[in-house]
Amino acid sequence: MEPEDLKSRIETALGRGHLSHWQRQFLVDIHARLVKYGPNTRLTDKQRAKLIEAIGYFPPSSPAPPLPRPNKSQSPTWRPRRRRSPVVREARYLAGRFARAFGFALALVVGSLIYSYVTDPHTAFSSAPGPALPDAGSLKPLARNQFTITDGDTIRLNGAAKGTRLVGFNAPESIEPRCGSEGDLGRRAKARLKELVATAQLELKMVPCSCPPGTEGTGKCNYGRSCGSLFADGRDVGQVLVSEGLAVPFVCGSTSCPPTPRPWCG
Repeated sequence: MEPEDLKSRIETALGRGHLSHWQRQFLVDIHARLVKYGPNTRLTDKQRAKLIEAIGYFPPSSPAPPLPRPNKSQSPTWRPRRRRSPVVREARYLAGRFARAFGFALALVVGSLIYSYVTDPHTAFSSAPGPALPDAGSLKPLARNQFTITDGDTIRLNGAAKGTRLVGFNAPESIEPRCGSEGDLGRRAKARLKELVATAQLELKMVPCSCPPGTEGTGKCNYGRSCGSLFADGRDVGQVLVSEGLAVPFVCGSTSCPPTPRPWCG
C-alpha cells in the first residue's frame, strides 16, 4: 500500500476519536514519519502490531506480525486472581499437616486393633459387650444386688459372661465335689459367704489373673473367668472363710499357680 493511502487510514483512525492516548500519540508519530520518509519508511514488527490494533492494517509487503496478546482485564469473564494473605496460607498449611498427622495416627490405631485380633481374637474383641467392671487394682463399691454367689470362692457380676474367681484362698466345691465331705463343707462355705455379704458394706478389687501373658480373658486362663478380691466391711471374705475352717490359703504367682489344694477328701 502506498504511503499516501496509509497516511489516509491513519488520519481516518485519528478522526474517529476512540483511540487511547498512547494509540493517538503512536499514530501521530507514524504519520509524521510517513510524511518525512515516504516509501522509505521502515516499521518494526512491534510497530506493525500496534498498527493492527489501532487501524486494523499492516503493509502487505512484509510478513504479518503476530497478533497482540489480548488484554485479560478487558474480558467480561476474566477476574483478577486474589492473592491470599499470609495468615490464610499459614492456616491452610497447618490444616494440611494436621490432616496428615491425624490420618497417620488413625492408621496406627486401626493397624494395632487388626494385629491384636489376628494374634488373639478372643481378647481383641468380644462378641457381646459385658458390664463395665471395676478398674483393676482399685477398690470399688459393690451392691449386693449386683452379683450372685456361685460357690464359696466364686461370684458372678450381673451381665458378665463368666464368673469372678476370688483370689488368695480355695473353698470346697459345692457343685461337683470329689467326695461327700467336700460337698458338705462346700455348701457351708457358700452359705457363710452369703451371710458375710448379706448386710455388709461391700467392695470389690479386680486383679490380674495368674496366667501366661496374653491369655487372660480366654479359656486358657482360669476358664475365662476374671479375678478379684471381695471385702465385707473392710475384711477379705477369703481370710474369714480360712479362719473359720471353710477354706484353705491358695496363693498364686504372677503368671501361674501351684496345684490347687483339696484337703477335704483325704
